[in-house]
Amino acid sequence: MRVLVTGAAGFIGSTTAELLLAEGHEVTALDNLVTGDRANVPRDAEFVEGSVGDRALIRALGHFDACIHFAGLIAPADSMTHPETFFTMNVAQTLELLEGLIENGVPRFVFSSSCAVYGDKVTIPIDESHPTAPHSPYGESKLLVEHGLKWLSELGKIKTASLRYFNAAGGTALHPERHRNEFHLIPLTLAAAAGDRDGISIFGTDYDTPDGTCIRDYIHVSDLAAAHVLAVDALATHDQLTLNLGSGVGYSCREIVDAVGRVTGRTFPIHEAPRRPGDPAAAVASNAKARTTLGWELQHSDLDTIVADAWSGYSQR
Repeated sequence: MRVLVTGAAGFIGSTTAELLLAEGHEVTALDNLVTGDRANVPRDAEFVEGSVGDRALIRALGHFDACIHFAGLIAPADSMTHPETFFTMNVAQTLELLEGLIENGVPRFVFSSSCAVYGDKVTIPIDESHPTAPHSPYGESKLLVEHGLKWLSELGKIKTASLRYFNAAGGTALHPERHRNEFHLIPLTLAAAAGDRDGISIFGTDYDTPDGTCIRDYIHVSDLAAAHVLAVDALATHDQLTLNLGSGVGYSCREIVDAVGRVTGRTFPIHEAPRRPGDPAAAVASNAKARTTLGWELQHSDLDTIVADAWSGYSQR
């Protein structure tokens, strides 16, 4: 297949593009490099620097068998300060992309969505029937795109899959996790272990959880990438899919920090800080629908593997 991967200079996009190439597909990697790193793009992909909102560019790229769309802004806290930018980048530009793809007759579209569509009042484990109530413009932007995709699928314009991620983590030798403005717990804790920052802060120690800290579902980026490739295949027989992508296991912030110390063999300061507004006590996926629908099996998402792979990638940097 000929596949367009947007946001292919990012963490998950580059890993997925690499897997597509390994499986014999032809990949065009599109990224504006505003937040992505050109070095992340697989060498065997055709790289195009540009915006997904440039419909003329999308038309000029021609026909693809599928598009996997990762490009967009991902920091919920930033969306609380600049909501208009998130709606422009994540919603308006995605709709421009879709118009160009539909004009070119692209039949399948896989969308990088988020568990942020569920909001902060959730019942664990979270399945796809759980009510959606985003608690940030970031989550709202993902849900708005999902609504649009549902209508496009129902009207026969394009087949779509919305994949709701929980916490992507880990890394591969070729594509370690690296963000210009890092806000994810595992890489921040690795930086503390490496001595590159003054310890790590745990926000909130009084939640109704076993150790008082937030619980999250961490999934290895390689398992995420595999789900995207399987979703492209699944759209041959499904018009529309909405699937959670998580490990189905929750780890507390304190367990993550302890795992980094255990895997790296390093000690570092741990600071306790007040809760952050909007952080739910727990967010853990039910991934049964994804496993059944896609034939997807987790290969890399036990905690120590995630942390060890992330540490390996951090050390290479």
